[in-house]
Amino acid sequence: MSTNLHPMLNVAIKAARAAGAIINRAALDVESVRISQKQVNDFVTEVDQAAEAIIIETLLTAYPGHGILAEESGSEHGARDSDYVWIIDPLDGTTNFIHGFPVYCVSIALSVKGKIEQAVIYDPSRNDLFTATRGRGAYLNERRIRVSKRTELKQCLISTGFPFRPGDNFNNYLRMMGDVMQRTAGLRRPGAAALDLAYVAAGFADGFFETGLNPWDVAAGSLLVTEAGGLVGNFTGEADFLEQRECLAGNPRIYGQLVSILGRYSKFASAGEKAAVRAEAQADRVTLAIDGPAGSADPAGDAVPGQPT
Repeated sequence: MSTNLHPMLNVAIKAARAAGAIINRAALDVESVRISQKQVNDFVTEVDQAAEAIIIETLLTAYPGHGILAEESGSEHGARDSDYVWIIDPLDGTTNFIHGFPVYCVSIALSVKGKIEQAVIYDPSRNDLFTATRGRGAYLNERRIRVSKRTELKQCLISTGFPFRPGDNFNNYLRMMGDVMQRTAGLRRPGAAALDLAYVAAGFADGFFETGLNPWDVAAGSLLVTEAGGLVGNFTGEADFLEQRECLAGNPRIYGQLVSILGRYSKFASAGEKAAVRAEAQADRVTLAIDGPAGSADPAGDAVPGQPT
């Protein structure tokens, strides 16, 4: 497969591996900077910026007329009006990286006239390289990958991301998670959306959903999923999702079942569906007020196990 790589994909792989080398070197030092939160933040910012700089330098050296959209520097580099725009996340999963939890990656995608045409996701701690070119399939370490063949949600492993940004509707997310948890074999939160999508493409997970994501979180992963035979869109199943901060992916059968569960939580849901979700949330609050919080003493007055007494 490597001899037939699209030349632009080859350059993206070179850029991703160069960034991965910086990240791997920094991972050896992360323990020594955990003295204060400020030092940790400064360190991660430095790693992010160094990884992004080498990606941009590699891409623009090869294609000086291309545009750049990057997490750290936005669109301040590259051409402003090019049909070719590289969408870059130099280190997705920074919280994992800070803790030495080895789930983080480099994500690079090329958009041509608004369509993702090339994708690279590189996991430097495992040396896993996911690649895709539109129309040519998706690969992990040069072996073709496909989405899973599972058709029953109860057998499926679904990944997600938890809301942590100001303004996120945390209660809404808990309801979504509850709806999915009760119908599946398991819900996972690895902590790097780009890798979550790559894992759906490889069949390691059967589906993925998250809100609040930026284009650089999902651009490369979305092409991997579709080239591996999966579907990706927003919670209502619309394929034009990149700027909508709402992402759902899965194999075709599971994707459809997840849309039927999560569609009503979408910001694009009908007014009736949104009203039903609000009514259920209100009913839950009333029930909680009547019954009291979980973990209170039982009627006999004995302390519930696991609760402070």
